Amino acid sequence: MKSDVIIIGSGAAGLMCALQAGQRGRSVVLLDHAKKLAEKIRISGGGRCNFTNLNTRPEKFISENPSFCRSALARYTPQDFIALLQKHNIGFHEKTLGQLFCDEESEAVIAMLRGECDAAGVKRFMSCEVGEIKHTPYATEQGIGKKAKFYVSTSRGEFEAVSLVIATGGLSIPKTGATPFGYHVAEQFSVPITKLKAGLVPLTFPPADWKLYAELTGVSFDAIVSTGKKSFRENVLVTHRGLSGPAILQASSYWQPSTPLHINMLPDADMETVLDEHKTSKKLFSNFLTTWFAKSFADVWCAQLTERAKIENKPLNQYNEKQRKQLAAALHDWQVTPSGTMGYDKAEVTCGGIDTRALSSKTMECNDVPGLYFIGEVVDVTGQLGGYNFQWAWASGYAAGQAV
Repeated sequence: MKSDVIIIGSGAAGLMCALQAGQRGRSVVLLDHAKKLAEKIRISGGGRCNFTNLNTRPEKFISENPSFCRSALARYTPQDFIALLQKHNIGFHEKTLGQLFCDEESEAVIAMLRGECDAAGVKRFMSCEVGEIKHTPYATEQGIGKKAKFYVSTSRGEFEAVSLVIATGGLSIPKTGATPFGYHVAEQFSVPITKLKAGLVPLTFPPADWKLYAELTGVSFDAIVSTGKKSFRENVLVTHRGLSGPAILQASSYWQPSTPLHINMLPDADMETVLDEHKTSKKLFSNFLTTWFAKSFADVWCAQLTERAKIENKPLNQYNEKQRKQLAAALHDWQVTPSGTMGYDKAEVTCGGIDTRALSSKTMECNDVPGLYFIGEVVDVTGQLGGYNFQWAWASGYAAGQAV
């Protein structure tokens, strides 16, 4: 089958690119090895699809080339996607921190994108295993310029096009069909790839160090979690293997191995003042902390504090001024050093990817391989938690869709 464009990957970025190209009159073929369309959209936001964030701006994204995302994000904004939802009468609502969710199940977004692609004449081939990709570069034939061609062999036949778009995602959540396919294509065409790692992922601790906390699975509290120069304020959740919750997931994308996390457990209180105000109290310190934390957590945290800082858990009236300062400092800066992450199985995104210095920021086309495009999660642009990664998928898909 001959077409103008072949897109490999029918997730958020691939569908957006397909409908945009199709609407421009391009003949588009969409290939995917999965049986179901856009599985990551389906499971996102607890099944409600956190489809964008009103606070989208370049600073919310991680990349070795931080300015790269500016062009695409400026040309396809959250308001543009909102307009598409409104065209299809899909209701939505804002939760915290600018996050937008569908009122209906996420299937409504998938149906919308499928419908737009169908209306634009996009031909979809699902359960289509992609094999060899061949390429004939630009050539001159009897003085007439001949366009490059891509030839894709699949389990559903042979496909040929002038433009090839790789929208195959990263390594996160393999149960949705994630594979390293996109990186292999990059390697085939000598397109550089930055270092990959799991992002937006729970962090783990050595079992021996975490034994007491492991029994507190499900306990959560509001905190500011800092790593390097980045800080995030949201919930922290204790798990059987370590820490999770929105604040931890956010920090995980920036966290570097062997470095500590700094957790301000009581960001709204000046604990030095609070402890001074209660310095005559006969209440045990751990019991005093139950004002803010579950008793089980307060007991374990105080026991650990005794081990690491040699500050005993005793009535408040038995601490001197120096010790009260130490207690306050420990609460405002609980330092813990993770041993690692829960890996790609539990990661929401893949950090790193196709080196953006090898791509055009306007079109997502490879600088050295005309006609080859990379979009979405496979590219070294990773959003923070809260709809930013979908916005990058829409924006990068739009950019390529306007160019192929």
